[in-house]
Amino acid sequence: MAIYGFRVILDENNQDVFRDIEIESTSSFEDFHNSIIQGFGMEGGEMASFYKSDDHWNQGDEISLFPVDDKSFVMGDWSLEQMISEKGDKFLYIYDFLNMWTFYVELMEIDEPKSGISYPRLIYSEGLMPAESGEKQFETHEDLSESNGSTPFEDDIFEGFDDFDQ
Repeated sequence: MAIYGFRVILDENNQDVFRDIEIESTSSFEDFHNSIIQGFGMEGGEMASFYKSDDHWNQGDEISLFPVDDKSFVMGDWSLEQMISEKGDKFLYIYDFLNMWTFYVELMEIDEPKSGISYPRLIYSEGLMPAESGEKQFETHEDLSESNGSTPFEDDIFEGFDDFDQ
């Protein structure tokens, strides 16, 4: 068993808010999810998912708190070491899909357990969690029609599907 040292950064434009968390490699993603919630002082009880990510933070496979479909990865069923292999591995973590708290998670170090230390543990904390998640900018149907004079529904998005039985 190894100890994974993660940096978890809140996507917040106004200030630096992050936590460094150490956790056993054999812990489940659900254990890690709970450690993040506690580390940032969130109440819990909301849906959350991890997403495998590449070096450019592109969202990959989802690891959800509860089953989404028959093929989904579920946090409680997977240990960290089953999906994380080396320093620099990255994940996006989304908490509370209504408010979309977004975190960047990166494995910073792999170490041996230290005698007399309990894991998981918060080893560093920077910044305070804001009262509300940052304002997300979503384009509405009206925004799209104002910006280019047409809406996505006016384009023939079904071109090539003429033979489709309705």
